[in-house]
Amino acid sequence: MATMNLTAKNFPETVKNGIVILDWWAEWCGPCKAFAPIFEASAAAHPDIVFGKVNTDEEQELSSAFGIRSIPTLMLFRDGVLLFAQPGMLDAQSIAELLDRARSLDMDDVRRQIAEAEKAESSENGKAENPENGKAESFEDEDDEGAEVEKAKSSEDSKKS
Repeated sequence: MATMNLTAKNFPETVKNGIVILDWWAEWCGPCKAFAPIFEASAAAHPDIVFGKVNTDEEQELSSAFGIRSIPTLMLFRDGVLLFAQPGMLDAQSIAELLDRARSLDMDDVRRQIAEAEKAESSENGKAENPENGKAESFEDEDDEGAEVEKAKSSEDSKKS
């Protein structure tokens, strides 16, 4: 399968399903030009995979959104989940090994691990999910409410004395 050019317009739909490997490149980039034949040959060797190219000069907003700072940069998505991102070139064998690892992943397990990591991160940041509405709430808010209750109790106790 030949490579396809990705733009901000077709990017979300392209990476949503299956395995997609991307080459972020620019016309003026010497290493990008050296890597192009390797990427093209890998695309031909793996017709079940989408091989996409993103021209960073033409797609500056998309490049910025993904934090592209060095080219070439390779990214690999599976079912909309970014699994790999690395600046620099890979040889054909390394690309094949990367694709084999992506093929063998249990994506339900990957999504579960991502959800657990996000939950742990939100807990570390003082946020917890309210089971009633599913929204993240700050532990700090609860502390503030608790402080208000304590102030009110103290005020009532002092009035009784």
